[in-house]
Amino acid sequence: MKEIQTEKIQAYLEELVKKEHVPSVDLLIQRDHQELFRYTTGKGVTEHTKYLMFSMTKIQTMTCMMQLLEKNQISLEDEVGDYLPAYRNLMKETEDGKVVPIEEPLKIWHLLSMQSGLDYDLERPGILRVLKEKGASATTRDLVDAFVESPLKFQPGTHFCYSLSHDVAAAVLEVVTGVSFSEYLKKNIWEPLEMENTFFAKPENDGVADLAQQYMVNEQGKIVPMEQTCNYQLSERYESGGAGLISCTADYGKIADTLACGGVSAKGVRILQSDTVERIKKNRLGPDSLVDLANTMGRKGYGYGCGMQVLMNPEMIGAKAPAGVFGWDGAAGSCTIMDTKTKTSLVYVQHVRNMGYSYDVIHPTLRDMVF
Repeated sequence: MKEIQTEKIQAYLEELVKKEHVPSVDLLIQRDHQELFRYTTGKGVTEHTKYLMFSMTKIQTMTCMMQLLEKNQISLEDEVGDYLPAYRNLMKETEDGKVVPIEEPLKIWHLLSMQSGLDYDLERPGILRVLKEKGASATTRDLVDAFVESPLKFQPGTHFCYSLSHDVAAAVLEVVTGVSFSEYLKKNIWEPLEMENTFFAKPENDGVADLAQQYMVNEQGKIVPMEQTCNYQLSERYESGGAGLISCTADYGKIADTLACGGVSAKGVRILQSDTVERIKKNRLGPDSLVDLANTMGRKGYGYGCGMQVLMNPEMIGAKAPAGVFGWDGAAGSCTIMDTKTKTSLVYVQHVRNMGYSYDVIHPTLRDMVF
């Protein structure tokens, strides 16, 4: 097992702040429940700063869904319409623009693997209708049911399209468990792992204590401050399974370390069985969907399992990391990457929207430095 060259990593993080003008960065590396490296640098942040985690939320949502799977409360082959009646008798768009019924029903595994036929349009007619009618009081279920007032983009299971699928998965969880998504997370993830600084954002988050200033890359390519908004939290009562959480690096380090160590936390709390963690990593994309993942998200050499990407062909992209490292990232440039073979994890956090450089350069660089 190789030693991690922390001096080189620290120099790289400083370079991101000084040369690439990323306002702040925070990195935590752990191996087998031990902290190997932690470094925070930049403007106005400490090791306790909170961030909008956006799609890193999916790591927690998928952990919850796999818990339900372990308890036989759901099956990957279950039809989504059995839990959410609005998802029965769905329609899809054809290549020639017609709207026709889907041939086979939408299933749970289609949601988890982003092959549902949904997209990430936050202004789809159903969403706008519900928000106009119910405003801030619109619930997760109100809005998720409205997603399918528009037809699916394709027959479920035939293509990959990054989408609102995991928001739908969170609604399924609420039906199965009879509690809100946040209540389930608190009881089954946050309290067992002692994640004390993780909670759902609101559409506006100006009053959140210790929340890092959010930035964006503007049309001129400059990094500028922006509002403390989470546009994926569609209403005050909505709890987005795909992008809704606020958290901190240390809290995400706890779930990252737990998954990398086969589902057992540093204090011996098991939240998943080790073979279930391996199921998360199993690629569920066929040839066409793998092409979609590469072309639409730039993830060449990767497959996609239950809500997380897994490196399948490192040689294809010249990666130094081994096959099998897995994880996911967020819209403000953060990422979590894990490896169960070496029980190693990294959590990298920044707070800059619309920064493609994060995914194209920063994350692969850190991946290869650490793994």
